Amino acid sequence: MKSVLAPLALTGVLLGTLACGHKDPRPEAKDLPKVAVSLVAQGAPEGGAWVAATLQSTRTANIATRMAAQVKRVHAEEGQRVAAGALLISLSDEDLQGQLKAAETGLATVEAYHRRIQALQAQKASTPVELEQTEAQVAQAQAGVTALKANIAYTQIRAPFAGVVQSRKVNEGDFVGPGMPLLELVGDGEQELVATLSEAEAKGLKAGTKLAFESEGAEGQAQVTGLAPGGDPYSHKGTLRAKVLRPRGLRQGSFARILVPGLPGIQGLSVPRSAIVQRGELTGVFLAKEGHAELRWLSMGEGDGPYLSVRAGLKDGEKVIDHPGALQDGQPIEVSTGVSHGK
Repeated sequence: MKSVLAPLALTGVLLGTLACGHKDPRPEAKDLPKVAVSLVAQGAPEGGAWVAATLQSTRTANIATRMAAQVKRVHAEEGQRVAAGALLISLSDEDLQGQLKAAETGLATVEAYHRRIQALQAQKASTPVELEQTEAQVAQAQAGVTALKANIAYTQIRAPFAGVVQSRKVNEGDFVGPGMPLLELVGDGEQELVATLSEAEAKGLKAGTKLAFESEGAEGQAQVTGLAPGGDPYSHKGTLRAKVLRPRGLRQGSFARILVPGLPGIQGLSVPRSAIVQRGELTGVFLAKEGHAELRWLSMGEGDGPYLSVRAGLKDGEKVIDHPGALQDGQPIEVSTGVSHGK
């Protein structure tokens, strides 16, 4: 359950005072614009923590070639949906076609010779060795024709499964070599969420665990299919894979958030997005501190809703100024009283 932060009001204050019959030497401050203040509530949303993830298909292929040839024609463009077996790219095959014709001619010649030897053998006019030799020649010629036909088939790059062309890496006229990627194909059907988790975040998770997630404004459910231990030498995080149960048909590559249960303290504080102050690469909020606005830089967690989780920089109960506008660090303020708080 997302925290509901209770607004307070800030009103302008006049700082001119008299002390012991003498006027305070400090100049009067201008009236401050009325702003809202919210209390930072503690507790991760719905008893868990949001972890960033990427939505992708369970079937993704980088289409490559095993031959060195020139791209003759590209039949599919980026974003195009193709059926299984659909022709994607044609490579030049003129040399191979010429070799095939020569091989087929040679095969026809040895087959004719083999038939003559068979006829002579039936008349006892040839030896068994001659028949065996012609049979071997026929088999060799047939193997050569089969190999050339297979190589020609490799010049016609086809979709291994139905899907969408995610990216095209070559153009007509390009020369490509064995293993060079030509297209990236993303399959239709099942989708999965992929995230990186620390050891603490992955604790208690296992294959089969069902998790809630959000992506592009849609809420859904996914089931853990794989959880690799931390292998990254720098972050020491592992990979989580979860098959999307519902909804289907979400956009490939979309940003998503997985709700991992039972993670107190990882993203236990949250602030409204409207309170965030962005200065270059730094992100922070203004706090109400002893009658002044204090700018505090924060370490933020993931999130794309009205509230953002805070990893470090805030304590429970600190007063965060909502919609700070042109507020300056150290500017005098006054927090009004008599405002109720709710969850």
